[in-house]
Amino acid sequence: MENKKTVVIGVCGGIAVYKVLDIISALKKKNVNIHVIMTEAATEFVSPLSFQTMSQNLVSTDMFVEPKAWEIQHISLAQKADAMLIVPATANFIGKVSNGIADDLLTTTVMATKAPVLVAPAMNTGMYTNSILQENIARLRVHGFKFIDPAEGRLACGDTGIGKLADTEEICDCVMKELYDIKDLKGKKVLVTAGPTIAPIDPVRYITNRSSGKMGYAIAEEAAYRGAEVVLVSGPSHIKPPYGVELINVKTTGDMYNAVTSRFGEADIVIKAAAVADYKPKTYSDAKIKKASSDLAIEFVKDFDILKKLGEMKTNQILVGFAAESHDLLENAQGKLEKKNLDYIVANDITKTGFATDDNKVTILRRDGDPIYLESMAKRNVARELFNIILKNRE
Repeated sequence: MENKKTVVIGVCGGIAVYKVLDIISALKKKNVNIHVIMTEAATEFVSPLSFQTMSQNLVSTDMFVEPKAWEIQHISLAQKADAMLIVPATANFIGKVSNGIADDLLTTTVMATKAPVLVAPAMNTGMYTNSILQENIARLRVHGFKFIDPAEGRLACGDTGIGKLADTEEICDCVMKELYDIKDLKGKKVLVTAGPTIAPIDPVRYITNRSSGKMGYAIAEEAAYRGAEVVLVSGPSHIKPPYGVELINVKTTGDMYNAVTSRFGEADIVIKAAAVADYKPKTYSDAKIKKASSDLAIEFVKDFDILKKLGEMKTNQILVGFAAESHDLLENAQGKLEKKNLDYIVANDITKTGFATDDNKVTILRRDGDPIYLESMAKRNVARELFNIILKNRE
């Protein structure tokens, strides 16, 4: 984001209050300006000084305190906000706002703002599952409030169940997604593949490649931030999937083939960033192959060509492939573009940009037009440029 954004965080009185400090720290690292409003109950858990130190702004707690500047607090904060985050949101707060009650600084600010409001509830399981609370949440959803659902786990009271505050990274991701200025994929469905696939040899061994999945996950995150409904089909990867993305985990090329072809028809844009295993052992051994005195020879056969199949299935989808090459980069990528009926192909030289890196240097070839050369940049920025090119050419 180029322009610094402002988030007003409303802190309610719950045991998870201390986790909000981590959220503020993470958002500050992303160059977000933070203003904090604390309810009276919240100040009983953590001192306002802690939030003032972390946010580097004065903390507001009382609607009737003498203002530090000539402005009405709840109106000025409501107008400053690019987004509001209520965390941890209590049953009391949700109940009051859902019924139009504005009797303190936080509820009046929420009622006055035109910014999107994100609500992250945290409370006892019995309270969260109470039908009255659920009706209040449903009412707020109708009015455009966005909820970051709580997780299941052991609660502070000792109970186990739903009601635990969502992961702080997930909350930050949700906020950053809301602040993202570009929403040109809203209403579109994007299908992305990422990571490697494996070809089993026996119950213990398999062949694969060195793909980390970072490029595909960056593409999925960019699409989600831009408002798309995203399905991410991923081979084995240790990367946490972006918030709000539907993740389909697969292992083999056959698994990925089935997942992708079954969802292809509903997609508007399909980006095949996965490094698929092109070959598999001709014969799979149900038992572990024992070590012998002689050498072991394994015969390999071609596996599914997913990209070629999608090119044959394509109707009105935009289909994007990837070409990781060690030589003749543009020649090989151009041949793949034409042979597999692609609209775009992203080519990178693996001798210059290796696997599992955070950056990538690519050339984007298109069916109509000259190649577009991108300098080395973060993979998320590559994803942004890729969508910019696709959407610009579609206009």
